[in-house]
Amino acid sequence: MSGTNSFLTIGAMALLATISLRFNATLLENRTTEVENKVYLTAFSLADDLIEEIKQKAFDEKTVEWKALPADELSPYESFGPKDAGESNANTFDDIDDYHGYSKKVSLPHVENYSVTCFVDYVTDYNQDLTSLTQTYFKRVWVKVTSPYLRHPVRLSFVFTLHSK
Repeated sequence: MSGTNSFLTIGAMALLATISLRFNATLLENRTTEVENKVYLTAFSLADDLIEEIKQKAFDEKTVEWKALPADELSPYESFGPKDAGESNANTFDDIDDYHGYSKKVSLPHVENYSVTCFVDYVTDYNQDLTSLTQTYFKRVWVKVTSPYLRHPVRLSFVFTLHSK
């Protein structure tokens, strides 16, 4: 009889240990998912913040003081980026394409080492998913956020038009 009790006790302890391990694994997985969701939410917020900042800028260097222009008089793609005199950082950018190639590092209390990068290109007027090799009245801004804590980068885009303000 005592052998049976020992066998039942060992079996009960093994069952309890298995249940306990499973419970702990579930708690850890839930905590990991919670942290990962916070990281992704922060990454989306950083991308959206940059797009909102860009929305405050002129469409093109030639339209900082608003005027109507034919599309072929807008800045060519090759001149995108902070290449104008006095535009050395985001505080001095005055138009959308100044953000082409812009990158910044962001560290926050709960997650460090975010990298926010922006690209700008012209898109066709009939399909904003197609990049245009010539100037158009549509510029697409891509913002990509990466972090060592993200499995996949976050990418947001927004299409601006000359008359979007």
